[in-house]
Amino acid sequence: MGGQYRITGDKYPRMRRPRRRGRLVLMVVASVAVLGVGGWGTLQLIDVFTGGGKQAAAAGPKAACATKASPSPTTDSAVPKPAQITVNVYNATPRSGLAKSTADELKKRGFKIGDVGNASAQWDKKVKGTGVLLGPASALDTSLPVLATQLTGAERRTEATRKGTAVDLVIGTAFKNLTAKAAADKALAALAGPEPTASASPKSCS
Repeated sequence: MGGQYRITGDKYPRMRRPRRRGRLVLMVVASVAVLGVGGWGTLQLIDVFTGGGKQAAAAGPKAACATKASPSPTTDSAVPKPAQITVNVYNATPRSGLAKSTADELKKRGFKIGDVGNASAQWDKKVKGTGVLLGPASALDTSLPVLATQLTGAERRTEATRKGTAVDLVIGTAFKNLTAKAAADKALAALAGPEPTASASPKSCS
């Protein structure tokens, strides 16, 4: 009876082999995918730590070139030009004619001239130095420094209650002449601030 029902052939072994092959193929595909993702991540890390290759290296000189020009000083826009400043000239000395001659010279140098005459009792014969520059509080860092370039040694003062934008030049007893025009122009240029300087090697910016 055992010999009669003995199973022969390879029907059942062939049904199990496809399952083993499917699992093997799946494992191989998964391994390749893991290795591929790992390799791609490694390449990304290498790019990060090495600077991104030739493209990043080529951008270096352009970025460096952009920083070689010095920025314009912020004070340049705050300092007015002589043509924007109205100056009242008053003579506080016993010498006559100083207010007019000084006003005429300031006009030649580009300043606007307002009132010209003798100083009030508050200042008459009381200014011992070359002069006093007087203006509103807003002129302390604007008009007064510009006018001061024209008269070396002049004292600067402001009045909190003063209105308007005009400034006064009160001539003192030590006054002889305004500062020489060449020296005054140099001081005015320094006050305005230096111009931006470009790179000495422009070829590197191309």
